[in-house]
Amino acid sequence: MKKLIGPLWLLIGVLLAWPAWGFQGLAEVTIQSDRGYYMPLIPVSSDQPQTYRAYVEAVRGERYSVRVENRSPYRLGLVIAVDGRNIISGKKSFLQPRERMYILDPRASGLYEGWRTGRDRVNRFYFTEAGDSYAGAWGDHSAMGVIAVAVFPERRPPEPPPAIYDPEGPYRHQDGKEGLKKSAPQPKMPRAESQPGTGFGEGRYSPSVRVDFEPEPVAAERHFLKYEWRETLCRRGIIDCRPSGNRFWDEGRGYAPYPRER
Repeated sequence: MKKLIGPLWLLIGVLLAWPAWGFQGLAEVTIQSDRGYYMPLIPVSSDQPQTYRAYVEAVRGERYSVRVENRSPYRLGLVIAVDGRNIISGKKSFLQPRERMYILDPRASGLYEGWRTGRDRVNRFYFTEAGDSYAGAWGDHSAMGVIAVAVFPERRPPEPPPAIYDPEGPYRHQDGKEGLKKSAPQPKMPRAESQPGTGFGEGRYSPSVRVDFEPEPVAAERHFLKYEWRETLCRRGIIDCRPSGNRFWDEGRGYAPYPRER
């Protein structure tokens, strides 16, 4: 058994914080600002099965947390990587089950506020320039600007096959084997560019405990949230940044219409 640290249907619109792209998973992942709101997610299509992708607008200097809700009746293991680094170990992450992970109880939610630097301490996440980021300090720009969560269900012992009655002999079990599904190919992370990153902020008390957990060998789903500065999202057309119309300067109004009959 592994010793791991333990202390997720997304409904989202372009201007809403809850995702909706037809993705229904075991987990719901959102980004929570220290200013008390969920940061709007802008979903994009994905050609990878059981993979959710979305953009999120980063605000310079803003502290944030990764919030994960377990929608399932089972424990889940969460490998969380920010800018390509595992937030518990600080090592380069490949979202694999052998990495250190948080354990989330059934129907529970967890708030992951920063880089874990001790059993009872984390250092806060905040949006900054890539050169000031934690990953950048290690010379790693391979997945800059991406918050990734891989969800691993807990491996459970197989249930025995049902017994059937044989009038000419004792009870026996049905024979049958079920093969494991092949894992989905690993999604490619975007190449590094001049963009935001996540810094290594001030320390905060955050107690954790060690638990026994054996994950499934393949992630059930993956969530990738790509954060960018607002000017980048505007330039790429991901969000509509055109100024709103002026009700006193609408060139298309034409002549005055007849009033409605009462």
